[in-house]
Order: sequence, then C-alpha cells, then structure tokens
Amino acid sequence: MLPTIIFIVIGAVILIGAVLLVIVGLRDTRENDPLQQRLAEFAARGETASLEEIELSQPLSERVVFPIARRLGDFVIRFTPQNALQTTARRLELAGDPRGIEPATFWALRIVLAVVIGGFMIFIYSIGNLTWSLTNKILALAIFVGLGFYVPDLMLTSRIQRRQKAVRKAMPDALDLLTICVEAGLGFDGAMQKVYEKWDNELSLSFGRVLREIQLGKLRRDALRDMANRIGIPEMTSFVAAIIQSEQLGVSMAKVLRIQSDQMRIKRRQLAEEMAHQAPVKMLIPMALLIFPSICIVLMTPAVLMMFRSVLGGVLFRGGQ
Repeated sequence: MLPTIIFIVIGAVILIGAVLLVIVGLRDTRENDPLQQRLAEFAARGETASLEEIELSQPLSERVVFPIARRLGDFVIRFTPQNALQTTARRLELAGDPRGIEPATFWALRIVLAVVIGGFMIFIYSIGNLTWSLTNKILALAIFVGLGFYVPDLMLTSRIQRRQKAVRKAMPDALDLLTICVEAGLGFDGAMQKVYEKWDNELSLSFGRVLREIQLGKLRRDALRDMANRIGIPEMTSFVAAIIQSEQLGVSMAKVLRIQSDQMRIKRRQLAEEMAHQAPVKMLIPMALLIFPSICIVLMTPAVLMMFRSVLGGVLFRGGQ
C-alpha cells in the first residue's frame, strides 16, 4: 500500500510541474510585464503604492505559479547542449516562431513531457494488475518516454513542412502580382507592400517583415537574404539571388520577375505531377489493409455459407466429428 501511495504522490508532483511548464511555454512571450502594467495603472489613477503592494495586487498565478515554472525551465535548460539549442532556434525560425516559443522552453517542454508520460506509466504499473515481466515493463516504459520526447519535435517538423509548402504554393501568384505592380510603375518595395496588403499567408507575412526591416535601416539585399534563410526553400533562395543580381547589374526588374514567375509555375507543376505519381504507391497500404479484406469478406461470405449448407459442408462436419 505504501509504495502505491508514493508512486501516486510522485506522479501528481510530476504532472503539476508539467502543467506549469506547458502553461508558461504556450503563453505569448511578447506580452507586457504584468508588474509594469500594475505600476502604470497605479500611476494613471494618481495613487502612490509601494512595490510590495503592487506585487501583492497581482494574481496568484503571476506571483507564484509562473515564477516556479520558469525556475523549473531554467533548471532543465542547464543540461541542454548549446548546439542543440542553436539547432532548435533555427528550426523554430523555419517554422515561423510559433507562439513565440523560445528554444529553451521548447526543450523544457520535450523533457517534461517525456517525464510526465514515464510517471504516468509507472502510476499505471502501480495500480494495475499487469502480468508482464520486468523486462517488458521497462521496454514499454522506454518506448512511451521516447515517444513523449520526440512528439514535439515531430510536430515542429510537420509545421516547418506545412509552412514551406504554403510558401512554395503561393510564390508563382505572388510573383505575378509583383510583376504587374512593377510594370505599372511601382518600385520593388511598393510591389511587396501590395502583396502584403492583398494576401494573408506565410509569404505575404515574410514580405511584410522585409519591409519593416528596410524601414528600420537594413539594406534590402540583407533583408531579402534573411527572408530566404527564414523560409529555407531553394525556390526562395533562387528568387532572392535573382533580385539582388538584377539590382547590381541594372537588369529590368519586371523581366527578371516574369522569368522567375514562369520558373516557379513550372516547378509547382512538376511537384504536383510528382505527388500524383506517388499517390498509387501510397494507396497500396490502406487498400491492402482495409479495402481488400472488406471486399473479400463481402464476396466470400455468401459462398462460404452456401458451402456449409451443401453436401460438402455435411461431409466436412461429419469428418471433424
């Protein structure tokens, strides 16, 4: 009885810690400091209050829960290699910085999720009547812990692929609009502004960030190169290289954009044909596991029933007796 209670307490503590870290990880890190907000509220009302009164006026979650969760996250980060953090930062950038999650927070979420799943499995072992051997239990525990550790990474990879696919799909139409705007007399920055205003997708958001960086003083070629690095597809790298080269050599921007648009459209058609050729191969697995057995059951059941009712069925049954 005592070991069961100990396992339950340990599982509850791990679960609470995981929930705290998940809440902190999913919070938008770009939110304002709540302490500064409270201080501004007191200043706007013209009231004078000490720092202790302002801090006590905050919710319990801001005073206790989130600081504890951040310390747990910092403790986990100490054991994370620096190269892994840099690689994760790069992958989060390719994914479009989802919800402003930092690399350290992402690693903390992975580790805590693995620990939570491991604690849950131990809890199941303690309250259940499993007849498994110790080796099987350890193997199942290792498998589930590994899944908990790698599932966030798989989700991040899926988000990167979706983002790159969306950008690749939108590029030909965006380049057509850029070409029309440039031929109508707008500059390249004005054409990107039109794309940013007309559309709401990953590519238009990337163009909007380029425009903001240019307004803050960054050179256009550097802002474009950074955009290509953030997206990470060869089509965007080729497009940026062509734009920079046309500026340096004085080539007509409209002509370069039209050529790039035609190339992107051909590339998109080739990718669509490739996916169409892969479809029959991908359909074999569901057909072999789901469709063919169902068809066999539907077609063979009447024949089997008729065989059992026939003379052959009587012979087989009598032979079995």
